[in-house]
Amino acid sequence: MNREKHNDKRILDKNIISSEINYKEADLSLNKDKKENIIINSRKKKNGIYENDIYLFHEGKNYSSYNFLGAHLKTEKKIKGVKFTTWAPNAKSVTVVGDFCNWDIKEENKLQKVTDEGLWTVFIPHMEEGMIYKLAIERKDGQVVLKSDPYGVASEIRPNTASKIYKPKYRWGDKKWRDNLKNFNPLKSPINVYEVHLGSWKKKDDGSFYSYKELAELLPNYVYEMGYTHVEILPIMEHPLDASWGYQITGFYCPTSRYGKGEDFKFLIDSFHKQGIGVILDWVPGHFCKDIHGLYKFDGNHGYEYEDYLKAENEGWGTANFDLGRNEVRSFLISNALYWFREFHIDGLRVDAVANMLYLDFCKESGKWAVNEHGGNENIQAIEFLKLLNDAVFCEYPNALMIAEESSTWPNVTKKTKDGGLGFNFKWNMGWMNDMLKYIEVDPIFRKDIHNSVTFSMMYHYSENYILSISHDEVVHGKKSLLNKNWGDYWNKFAGLRNFIAYMMGHPGKKTIFMGAELGEFIEWRENEELEWSLIEKYPMHKSTQQFFKDINTLYKNNNSLWKYDYEHRGFQWIDADNSEKSIFIFMRKGEKEEDTLIFISNFTPVVYYDFKVGVPYLSEYEEVLNTDSEAYGGSGQIVSEVLTSKKEPYNNQNYSINVKVPPMATLILKTINIKKEYKVKDLLDESVKK
Repeated sequence: MNREKHNDKRILDKNIISSEINYKEADLSLNKDKKENIIINSRKKKNGIYENDIYLFHEGKNYSSYNFLGAHLKTEKKIKGVKFTTWAPNAKSVTVVGDFCNWDIKEENKLQKVTDEGLWTVFIPHMEEGMIYKLAIERKDGQVVLKSDPYGVASEIRPNTASKIYKPKYRWGDKKWRDNLKNFNPLKSPINVYEVHLGSWKKKDDGSFYSYKELAELLPNYVYEMGYTHVEILPIMEHPLDASWGYQITGFYCPTSRYGKGEDFKFLIDSFHKQGIGVILDWVPGHFCKDIHGLYKFDGNHGYEYEDYLKAENEGWGTANFDLGRNEVRSFLISNALYWFREFHIDGLRVDAVANMLYLDFCKESGKWAVNEHGGNENIQAIEFLKLLNDAVFCEYPNALMIAEESSTWPNVTKKTKDGGLGFNFKWNMGWMNDMLKYIEVDPIFRKDIHNSVTFSMMYHYSENYILSISHDEVVHGKKSLLNKNWGDYWNKFAGLRNFIAYMMGHPGKKTIFMGAELGEFIEWRENEELEWSLIEKYPMHKSTQQFFKDINTLYKNNNSLWKYDYEHRGFQWIDADNSEKSIFIFMRKGEKEEDTLIFISNFTPVVYYDFKVGVPYLSEYEEVLNTDSEAYGGSGQIVSEVLTSKKEPYNNQNYSINVKVPPMATLILKTINIKKEYKVKDLLDESVKK
């Protein structure tokens, strides 16, 4: 948003610069003379709007469209007021209504049509910050409907739906964080994400929400103390229904007023950054809800959604799909993605339901969809949009996290667009998640029959930059909590949870876990209730489980072998992937140095194995750095207290071996220490030659 003083000189200079940036981002396929002409014309206005902004908006290349669309406090001819601009290509007329005019449609508040493609604008004097308004859209049939501002940046608290005049004002304190981002390489850094729904993480005694500012006093400290590196917040954009969790949006530019004002949300993000925690927002650019005040049939016809009914309707979710091929919609959405980076200093977007965008037949029965021009089921417009989106974000924020929640086998999701990919840098690993959750539900007696469901993920792991994710979707709608998914009685469920999480931490790929898992909740997540914080006060097993999460997160963050080479073959090696009879999996994670090597031994049966032989890579000592069966975590205490020394006995395709006690339903993690140099005759001869 324009924070400069609103004198003509500064506005002109800023928009010239803004136009040049848009032109650079757009990479328009124009000849040199025409490109230069666009920049020159950026000084010219049409109804108070710079011509270059108009041109780029209709070309689908204006990635700062929120700077002139929406409602902006301005001064024109020395009179203070608000400039309103909207896009309504099918409207007969557009009028601003609100509390300032008793919601009456008045001629002086009508917008003037700027372009044949449907831009409308008006300056209304004497309007002030805090006033509420809507756009009265007169359709071609004469009917009038009241709509919230698509570019509105503040709104009333639900169930009220009017937009609010709002001027951003916040002084950021996260310079250190943002400076450090310049050297941040997401692929080679620890990323362990705590996924949060703000409204149900904690609630007040009366059941009401904590505000953004109140959460800022609690949540960043908790995430930091628990050892996570990032927080991912379920969609924060304005939405009418609490039970939608934010995934059915009406205000894409508006942080929901449920928890406070826009600057309060900035304060929360700032607080995370001051604790060294990155912030990822869930974002839904594929579809939107049909509430009457929202984007659906905004001007009486299909503007934001596809005109083709088969492409527009999302019957499974009761929503409408964005027309991702329409230029003005592309400007709206790509500007929106960059808006959250620029104005709210977020560090990444987790893009929801990418498969719904990519496939014309996603969750649709025969006869409910039509093939593309090549006879296939791919949405060609969506493919192009996603590439443009990622290119725009990475052009401005090279170290951003752009995460695809993509549930199919679509290839090259995390490959760069120049190499034929969609351009994301991460993708949720839905296959690993489904396989592992099925595995931990099975009685250990029968796990040997599905042993390859655990090892299969490494067959395709290097095809994408995967994030291992156990999200909110896996702990609702009768799917059971993560703890309760595990087989067995009370003790085995907790042991299984710890075992699963330790295996997940050892498996290559970044991590995401939904809130509440660390408390060992038996019930599913319920968005209208807070997490069961009382469990850790009343029951030692739950308190021990929380401590385990804290310790394993800290271990992950402090050992580069667990994240440095997540997407390179040198970072992982199986030692024994084939012990199906005992349901034991043994592998190593490798880091920058040999001494960084960690050995994971995961036993998915409740049987203790004594003097169990394991192949190891070095002639060295091995000490236990974490054992999920520790009594401190509620385990049976089958720990390895002594330091183990490897022998020159090859085993498991390794040159050396150790004998170790393997705890029940647990993961044992060993660290390599005191590696000994074993000189062979050839080594001695080589050294002699050097001398």
